[in-house]
Amino acid sequence: MSVGSDPPLAETLRHLGDELRVLAETGLSWAKESPYDRERYARVKQLAARVFALADLRGAEEIERTTFTQLTHVAPIPVADAAVVDESNRILLIRRADDGLWAMPGGGYDMGETPAQGAVREALEETGYLVEPIDLVGVYDSRLCGGRSHLQLLHFVFLCRPVSYKAPTTLHEVTGLGWFAESELPGLSPGHTIRVPDVFRFLRTRRAFFDLQDPGRD
Repeated sequence: MSVGSDPPLAETLRHLGDELRVLAETGLSWAKESPYDRERYARVKQLAARVFALADLRGAEEIERTTFTQLTHVAPIPVADAAVVDESNRILLIRRADDGLWAMPGGGYDMGETPAQGAVREALEETGYLVEPIDLVGVYDSRLCGGRSHLQLLHFVFLCRPVSYKAPTTLHEVTGLGWFAESELPGLSPGHTIRVPDVFRFLRTRRAFFDLQDPGRD
């Protein structure tokens, strides 16, 4: 079945099957000491293949044996940063609980999210602000922007505007919240020392950044 000609139901079934697969793989990786949990997650993976097969010409067993194996290809981990800027060109930063330094709200994606949706969710969870993504500031390789992760991350930084506010839900990750002008930036967490100033550069130039070797960087 051609993906390009799939009806909406087939596309939805594939997405649901893939999301169940990721949940099963995550559970299997953490349930090493519990054989009962491993059996349950293995069953979830089988059900994921059955859901996937409803939109495919192949059977569930073949999909689990072939396609699901291919989908475990290891690649850089995508993460989102929400560059939330107000009408006075101040950026919204969080004080991280792990290092006491300041950063844009952000984190890893959930299965099924688009890049912009992940940034919106992270901003809401960590700051309480519902935001609207309005532009792409850039895509950053953690190895090239001073990140401290031992894994290779790809940071998608989205320019966002605040829409409304309610209490944040991840207080264990955040110990402070503040709006900062470019000339008043606090001590920034590794990686953000490059990405946060680039947000202000983007506000001036409207040139999206894609690599530290970008000849348009100034």
